[in-house]
Amino acid sequence: MRYKSLGNSGINVSIICLGTMTYGEQNTEKEGHRQLDYAIAQGVNFIDSAELYAIPPKIETYGKTESIIGSWLSSRGRRNEIILASKIAGGGEWVKHIRGGKTRFTEDYITQAVSASLKRLRTDYIDLYQLHWPERNTNYFGELGYKAGEEEAFLTPITETLCALKKQIDAGKIRYIGLSNETPWGIMQFLTLAKEYSLPVIVSVQNPYNLLNRSYEIGNAEISHRENVSLLAYSPLGFGVLSGKYLNNKKPAGARITKWPNYARYSSEQGISATTSYVDLAIRYGLDPAQMALAFVNEQAFVASNIIGATTMLQLESNIASVDIQLSEELKFDIEEIHKKYQNPSP
Repeated sequence: MRYKSLGNSGINVSIICLGTMTYGEQNTEKEGHRQLDYAIAQGVNFIDSAELYAIPPKIETYGKTESIIGSWLSSRGRRNEIILASKIAGGGEWVKHIRGGKTRFTEDYITQAVSASLKRLRTDYIDLYQLHWPERNTNYFGELGYKAGEEEAFLTPITETLCALKKQIDAGKIRYIGLSNETPWGIMQFLTLAKEYSLPVIVSVQNPYNLLNRSYEIGNAEISHRENVSLLAYSPLGFGVLSGKYLNNKKPAGARITKWPNYARYSSEQGISATTSYVDLAIRYGLDPAQMALAFVNEQAFVASNIIGATTMLQLESNIASVDIQLSEELKFDIEEIHKKYQNPSP
């Protein structure tokens, strides 16, 4: 396993992070524990979760993922060996089961969310606590164009959010903070205000990044470089699409898009054409398509950790093994040629 610094935190995290959003829905508690055991044995020291999980979000599975991680931590006694990350949900009518769908990043809601996550995780502290998506209306979750919202007067000031997070840090309940699904404007606001008012500085941002969606490179990558804010790349396989398993209208039993066809972010006509090209390229170089896609993410300088997810042990083993693959200069050139033809077909 290889390790990289998580922003300016001084923490070294494995280049592979184990994403857990399937625990409690596609994976049972026993299967989740087996995945955690295997990942730790392979040198993975970084585990990511969220109060929102399991996915897809619904009241019946709310918090189940954290509870499964908590039961693993309780039974294994290895808390000091891992860097544990979780997230507070933003607001939205689609998550009415979380604080009535009106959750905000206020001191009261952050205190509630942190306390509940700690209880489910059966731990005294969370190493990295992230804001899962912005409170304000902006373009995330596949939305490209920005449309101003009408709720600006009701938004929690960023300084208030940072002060609330500082109280959790001072209480020893969280160590570092990060953002997720953020834009360049949002990231710079958090950085600028934190420095101006001597408040906690974000160390990471968790955004989508993969061969079909390299939009992070436009604006955000420069921030990562100049401000030492690491990218935690999620959906590195584009909901599994880049493995090639959905090509030619295939619907593998139990796979996410088979079970929930509305997860179509990476299945546009352009996305499918680009995926076909990347899969063919991997095969031409004698590589597994999924491992090639993951290796591409692993190699980016602004990426501290690549958040993989798996529903089977075979997938997990293959995904973690991508850390040992180095892409040749010739192959990287060919990847860029495909990217020129299909630029961010699935943002």
